[in-house]
Amino acid sequence: MQPSRPSSTAAAPPPSVDPFDGDAALAAAAAACADEPIRVPGSVQPHGHLLVVGSASAGLPVLSASAGSAAALGPAAAAGARLPDLSPQLASLVAAVAAGEDDQATTTEPVELPPGSGRRHHAVAHRVPDQAGAAAVVVLELEPAAGDEGSARPWHLQLPTVLRRLQDAGSVLDLAEGLATGVRHLTGFDRVMVYRFDEEWNGEVLAEDRREDLEPFLGLRYPASDIPAQARALYARQWLRIIPTATYLPVPLEPAQPTGAPLDLSLAVLRSVSPVHLQYLRNMGVAASMSISLMHGDRLWGLIACHHYAGPHRPSVPVRTAAEFLGRTASLLLPVVVGREADQDVVAAARVRARLTELLAATPDLPLEALTRESVTIADLVPCGGAALRVHGELRLLGAAPPPSVVTALSALLSDEPLVTSSLAAAAPGVVGAGGAGGAGGDVAAAGGVDAREVWEVASGVLAAPVSGGQPGDLVAWFRPEVLQEVTWGGDPRSSKVVLDDDGGGGLRLSPRHSFEAWSETKRLTAVAWAPHEVEAALGFAQHLSDSMLREVERTNRLATALQQTLLLEKLPDVPGLDLAVRYVPHSDDVVGGDWYDIVPLSDGCTAVVLGDVAGHGLAASAISAQMRNALRAYVLATRDPGQALERLNELVTRLLTGELATAVVVVVDPATGRARVANAGHPPLVVRAGDGAAQLVDDGLRGPAVGLIDEVEYTAAEVALEPGGALLLYSDGLVEERRSEWAERLQRVITTASSSAGSLDALCDQLMRSVSARADDTTVLAVGWVPGG
Repeated sequence: MQPSRPSSTAAAPPPSVDPFDGDAALAAAAAACADEPIRVPGSVQPHGHLLVVGSASAGLPVLSASAGSAAALGPAAAAGARLPDLSPQLASLVAAVAAGEDDQATTTEPVELPPGSGRRHHAVAHRVPDQAGAAAVVVLELEPAAGDEGSARPWHLQLPTVLRRLQDAGSVLDLAEGLATGVRHLTGFDRVMVYRFDEEWNGEVLAEDRREDLEPFLGLRYPASDIPAQARALYARQWLRIIPTATYLPVPLEPAQPTGAPLDLSLAVLRSVSPVHLQYLRNMGVAASMSISLMHGDRLWGLIACHHYAGPHRPSVPVRTAAEFLGRTASLLLPVVVGREADQDVVAAARVRARLTELLAATPDLPLEALTRESVTIADLVPCGGAALRVHGELRLLGAAPPPSVVTALSALLSDEPLVTSSLAAAAPGVVGAGGAGGAGGDVAAAGGVDAREVWEVASGVLAAPVSGGQPGDLVAWFRPEVLQEVTWGGDPRSSKVVLDDDGGGGLRLSPRHSFEAWSETKRLTAVAWAPHEVEAALGFAQHLSDSMLREVERTNRLATALQQTLLLEKLPDVPGLDLAVRYVPHSDDVVGGDWYDIVPLSDGCTAVVLGDVAGHGLAASAISAQMRNALRAYVLATRDPGQALERLNELVTRLLTGELATAVVVVVDPATGRARVANAGHPPLVVRAGDGAAQLVDDGLRGPAVGLIDEVEYTAAEVALEPGGALLLYSDGLVEERRSEWAERLQRVITTASSSAGSLDALCDQLMRSVSARADDTTVLAVGWVPGG
């Protein structure tokens, strides 16, 4: 359904009846139009004849023929006859196609039918594969060579000039203008347009060549509904379609279903077209039309739309073949020309990406600073108004960007897939409302109560991708502001109507709009669309950033593992008189954490057992843990007193490690007596297990504040007596950090588990670790048993 408007000589369109006013009726009729079985019309146009031929093994029988074929071509062109009886030359052509030697074939010279009549016909045959239980057949189309119309200048003399112009095209516009001029001179149509589809399948007249008295259509747009999806699918399969007269009466096939099912005429040149499309042409005042597909790869890019107003028009088969050749050639050149236009921008983006890659490589542990603080930033990668980068949960905005709450809402949308849109309001209405469109106001974006106008004024267009290797919600995004677009349509696209069908059955059909006068509207909430090379550059760098961060995570984990080896004893020492066991599991998101433990032999024969936990996870927490472990080890050796050792550690942290917090417990055990002194700095209370297995908390009232919380503090030590067969249990808060129960309930769970029978301290540690239902932190369990005389 090609775009156009009526010329001054257009006949008045037929009156229509509009018995329905509701949008529902219009929507239903539009849906019916979109679902119309245009591939299987059961009829053909009258400017030629169509025969359906069966298999060669059956003698190439004529299974069906368009009405009037036998009268025009001879009795052998009727259903029930054999094609060899009509023409041995045509029989050979069809047999080759039936054998699969080629999907389509045509005669090099017209065939005289009936023989001796002097009436010559062009012939083309194509194979219709098996479908819906019907056997494969060959469709043979015959079109009279007499009456061929076209330019006075032979087509083969015109092609070289047109081809040179196409090859020299430096832009898509140059290519389109060359096509419009070349095809019009070749075919003799009154108007030839090159029609390009946008992302939503609306069309725009990019170039045209026309009769001087016709008003220009250049720059007009036409809605996607003018060419429904199923029609576009046929254009993608069949390169050329012609309607020599828009007022023809369809010629039925006899019989209508030669294979027992509707015959697929998708590739038939003579296929009858939709009555709605014919009405569309008549409404436009178009007497004849032809279209040639333009493909960009395997996607329908546009059409060469040809219209004639003076009356019926049928360029000759050789001329149409030459025009199709130009369309195919232009399609091959399209990727080159489109790429050539984008080359300059691609090179610029590549330079910026190279610089960003250098900056990121120089400081891989500080991606936020590397990509947002230098002279070149992520905002320079693609043309945009602003950008956002969120790494490890920290967000930084550059240029004109939406509020942080909107960026956070965007990150929730991304998941594992990028977002590329020129209209955020349409793509993600839950993130931003459409307030302000057309001058209206008051709508509010869903993200944090932000006025929607604040969003789409800077971020109608969004190109965003998730970033891996950090925290959930990390992303990189580019934003474009709203651009008011004055769009001129070929007629009001909303003016189609529902009318009663002409067959008198009371059914409804869609009647195309009657006016194609220029009709303008202002489009809002839309930004300049992201070009393919811009999307490629942005998403490519987002992937590079993710890869870099993942590599940094691996490097950090390796460093953390090495550091953890300094915090956790590779093997517990053999201490005479004591039985020791330990279990440690880091936070689920980290290789290492903030927990540390130590066994320190003292000069008086006692042994200090230490367990600490620095706030935080990962490499940073491990580094602080290493400093505190070494310091506390020195203080324990110097004082041999658990309370004094913790006091000195607190002084160190408050003076030199400002802002850091840790809990710690120090136990000094005398292996000779089994007596232990315990000092606790904010750590969970210890559990003592008696020799008979009964367990209880060590006096929780002796716990002091966490290390680093208060400048000056005194820690009091408690006395605990160990019994043979019993144990003192130290553990970090990961064992009792579940949020779904009360603190007392969680402590009771530890006591209950510690009271259960266990064959050894190792087994007891395992039982305690299994009692953790949801590990939200590093978890350490350290058990100390007394072995008299050991």
